[in-house]
Amino acid sequence: MARHAFSAGVIFDLDGVLIDSEGLYYRAYSEVLQRYGVTVSRREYEEYWIARGCGPEYIVAKHRLPITPDELRQLRSPIYQRLLETEATLMPYVEETLARLAPHFALTVATNSNRAHLQTVLHRFGLARFFPVTVAREDYTGAKPLPDAFLTAATKLGLPVSRCVVVEDTYRGVLAAANAGMACIAIPNEYTRHNDFRRARLVLPHLQALTPEVIRPLVS
Repeated sequence: MARHAFSAGVIFDLDGVLIDSEGLYYRAYSEVLQRYGVTVSRREYEEYWIARGCGPEYIVAKHRLPITPDELRQLRSPIYQRLLETEATLMPYVEETLARLAPHFALTVATNSNRAHLQTVLHRFGLARFFPVTVAREDYTGAKPLPDAFLTAATKLGLPVSRCVVVEDTYRGVLAAANAGMACIAIPNEYTRHNDFRRARLVLPHLQALTPEVIRPLVS
């Protein structure tokens, strides 16, 4: 449990919120699937990978591939790691937003990505200083839209769920926050703008609009 002077916290998703990575995931999966003669359309990727979170299961079943969904994820992982290290960029306004919020709230990241990918991002872009504690896929049982990631984050921050706000970019992330009993602010990107954000308390156009004044009413 973290020790800090803050009475409220902000939990950031990683992919699509802090790091512009949805396109990198798409490229990594596409590279693996090409070996099997399979092409994934952008529409399929947005619907099954991003919005629903079941892309590997969907594509393996659809094309009767000779690998399991988890094996597909394992094949994708080193390709994605390479892209993270060489081509990844931050989403707009990340550093200034974190610097603006850090004096007022306890900050953490809760992601479906594994810890190696998370650490690559935090260290490559110098963001680790904003996040004394983090939550990666190895730290909890049920992936989003189950609430485990965000509940684990609240526990690590030492805060009740009512004092935590989640920042997400996908339908399943918003649903995970709702399932955790937390207010959620959605910030869609080019891959998620067609997701269903009705369960979010607010939908913002970009991180620059995420200010202490926007967050405080959600945790009061």
